[in-house]
Amino acid sequence: MSLLDPAEFGGRVFTGEWSTPRGGATSVTSPATGEELARIGFADAEDVAASAARAADAQRAWAAASFEERAAVLRRAGALFEEHTGQVAGWLVGEAGSAQGKAAFETHLAVTEAYESAALASQPAGEVLRTAKPRLSMSRRVPAGVVGVISPFNFPLILAMRSVAPALALGNAVVLKPDPRTAVCGGAVIAEVFRRAGLPEGVLHVLPGGAEAGERLVADPRVRVVSFTGSTAAGRRVGEAAGRHLKRVHLELGGNSPLVVLGDADVGAAASAGAWGAFLHQGQICMTTGRHIVHSSIAEEYTALLAAKADALAVGDPAQDPAALGPLIDAGQRDRVHGLVARSVEAGARLRAGGVHDGLFYRPTVLDRVGPDVPAYGEEVFGPVAPVIAFDTEEEAVELASAGEYGLSLGVLTGNPMRGMELAERIPAGLVHINDQTVDDEATAPFGGVGASGTGSRFGGTAANVEAFTETQWVTMQTDIQRYPF
Repeated sequence: MSLLDPAEFGGRVFTGEWSTPRGGATSVTSPATGEELARIGFADAEDVAASAARAADAQRAWAAASFEERAAVLRRAGALFEEHTGQVAGWLVGEAGSAQGKAAFETHLAVTEAYESAALASQPAGEVLRTAKPRLSMSRRVPAGVVGVISPFNFPLILAMRSVAPALALGNAVVLKPDPRTAVCGGAVIAEVFRRAGLPEGVLHVLPGGAEAGERLVADPRVRVVSFTGSTAAGRRVGEAAGRHLKRVHLELGGNSPLVVLGDADVGAAASAGAWGAFLHQGQICMTTGRHIVHSSIAEEYTALLAAKADALAVGDPAQDPAALGPLIDAGQRDRVHGLVARSVEAGARLRAGGVHDGLFYRPTVLDRVGPDVPAYGEEVFGPVAPVIAFDTEEEAVELASAGEYGLSLGVLTGNPMRGMELAERIPAGLVHINDQTVDDEATAPFGGVGASGTGSRFGGTAANVEAFTETQWVTMQTDIQRYPF
């Protein structure tokens, strides 16, 4: 049986049931072909306010449900993702321009996120505290209430699920605002999975919308925690607004992640890792390897191999071709990527591969003779562009990798892993991978960046999820009422 029927969700949003929003409807189109794939509802501020109110009412009963009931819903959700992997991956291919392998990987991550969150529901809820008085003193974690989730277009399913699933497991209600460009695979899929999994009505709302909807979600007093994944510029605005409303906000933002390749690394293996990190999903990943910092003794060999791999990669419609790379999400993103490449060449970088496009299909691109002032090196490109810069000493490598405002992911490739770890300890990053590239994610691992990449690890792993989506409450209890001298 099919999971999604466009006739059911077409032009609608999810409020516990598929309903027509006040904000109207909009098209979901394929970036590969421009074809309209579906119509979705488009929420406005009033829609968000109505959902926040209903979510707050529904959350109390959901929080009071046993952990076994909540865990069972999450397990059924994981099983539904597994059962409908083909259809879910198909929407990721058509709507987000994902290559087949990336779509399968993202769907698998959604499965593991659901199952790991099911286990989260039964984790210890607090601890007994020492007290100087004759009483029981303890701290406990209680649901935050209503969690607002704002998710992006690039990995739309997992970047929503990694907040939605643990928040629900811990007893919260959720209002999700997916990017309208990927509102089916990043929103409707999640809504329908949890509806069929038996989640009570009103606990989850899925409202694609624009800036107005996002602003209301952050401002609504019934939404106590906001989980935002997106650009650093947008994240700053979300953080500022949340601060004015005295609510917690978790920000997973941009990156310009360095891959440091030491002189003793296997150059062929390093170039393979660098190509994967730079070109996977057209470079539209916050963890993308945006800076290839390579020892001068192997820099030319590494760059030549990287350029050869870029030239060999197939680019095309992943729904029709066995393409390694699909399209960029839209013309605005393509023009930004191409502008950065053109300005980098003007600034002195040498184009070793790519630098051209056919519509939204951008060829994987390699630049060398790059300096720190070259635009494609200093800025987050969010496209399939690999700038290579050479270094001579480890101190220079540390300085290059530490430069800039971002601190998301770091990869170090070396024949001596301990040497790589010692180097990594001198470079600020939320994620460190010795002898791997910069792109990775697991539901069991904490995820987050430092600096302009976000507010630290707020996703993944038991500790990060509990911290993100609950409040700490102090409770004392004694046999008799305490006597006071008043």
